[in-house]
Amino acid sequence: MSDSPRILVFAGSTRRGSHNTHLARLAAACLERHGARVTRIDLKDYPLPLYDGDLEATEGLPAQARRLQALLAEHQGLLIASPEYNGFPTPLLKNTLDWMTRPDGERSGLALFADKVAAVVAASPGALGGMRSLGLTRQLLGNLGVMVLPNPLALPRAAQAFGEDGDLEEQAVRERLDTLCQRLVSTLGRLHPDDDASGERP
Repeated sequence: MSDSPRILVFAGSTRRGSHNTHLARLAAACLERHGARVTRIDLKDYPLPLYDGDLEATEGLPAQARRLQALLAEHQGLLIASPEYNGFPTPLLKNTLDWMTRPDGERSGLALFADKVAAVVAASPGALGGMRSLGLTRQLLGNLGVMVLPNPLALPRAAQAFGEDGDLEEQAVRERLDTLCQRLVSTLGRLHPDDDASGERP
């Protein structure tokens, strides 16, 4: 449907077998079931150097950052699966967002984040499920002007959380993910009732 909200989904990990990539894949399918038009990407396909102001000044915005900015401009919402490294979001996720907020000529990268709506999830082998990094990821996105939905999903003991069919083992966790995805889609539907497929006002 042309009025379906468009949501960009990715994980802050490029590790083969990443639990967060798996969770992002399940979330993308869940969002589609609730009527969203989903684009799921792998940040491995958008390699970026560590942010360096001197590099930016001499070479400008990297091509992969431009590609990510263009994708963000086409979507009203985000769903990010954020791994936890020592209690913090991954350097990959932070670096990606840092580059995406940089200006490109007269175009403001930071303005691309304004009025977006995001949901965040995390999976971790530990008992907290990435909860410590989730709060910081929400804070980071909020600093960029993104409205982040409350009640993020933290998935503990992720190595045992997925069944042989790839789905989440526990019904309660499946329901929590479903509720979060439904809330993201419905929130975007209320905020952008007249947006067309490109995410722009007619």
